[in-house]
Amino acid sequence: MNNSIKLLFAALAVLAAASCAKTDNYAAPNSTFQGNFIDSVTGQNLLTETGGAQLMLKQLSWSSTPDPYYIPAKPDGSFEDTRIFSGNYSVIPTQGAFWPTDSIVKQISGNTTVNFTVTPYLEITNFNHTQDADSLVMTCQLSAPRTDGLPEILEIWPFVNSTEYVGSGAYISNFTISDQSNGSYNLAPINTTWNATIAATTYKCVVHGLIAGRTYYARLGVRVNDSYKKYNFSPVIEVDVPTK
Repeated sequence: MNNSIKLLFAALAVLAAASCAKTDNYAAPNSTFQGNFIDSVTGQNLLTETGGAQLMLKQLSWSSTPDPYYIPAKPDGSFEDTRIFSGNYSVIPTQGAFWPTDSIVKQISGNTTVNFTVTPYLEITNFNHTQDADSLVMTCQLSAPRTDGLPEILEIWPFVNSTEYVGSGAYISNFTISDQSNGSYNLAPINTTWNATIAATTYKCVVHGLIAGRTYYARLGVRVNDSYKKYNFSPVIEVDVPTK
């Protein structure tokens, strides 16, 4: 087969492929959906972490059984997606350390802002910290906005990191695992349902081995034994360790 015939067949193959291709005439996603998860107790943004809660969206404009789409929470309790298709959506907060809530139906177009109020399983209250040489002591109490049906409370964890992004997905393991040899954890165990003793107890977590001259960021997190086991958090504190 000479080169001319080979080139002819190649050209025919390209034309055949082009005739079968369909033009994508859908507009690109150009809407923004943003807002905040609001703590029903404090009236402020929910204290969380990256991915500590999600918004589940289902676009109702094109299907009666749409696949879910998720927008993760940011550490400050806000959320934002700048590339979402305009349309009618069912939206519900989920996968967070809060009581289940109802979905809403929302038309998203252009720049749409919605806040979602949720009730946390637990609130960390009277959060305090002290520092002694290379050790950090964090104490707190717990309150429960709702007690009926509250899942078993598991434990309180100390999280320490070298950046302000600190939580269950961002921490220095040496400060959370108290013994590397046997994998024991530095936490305050509870492992029971809500009762008067929990309400009256001041819990303490101690972190050892902070390095002189460094700055750390720390917080406490408590979780319950639900499907997601996400954390209700204290505020983040900054810890400057003095040089020796």
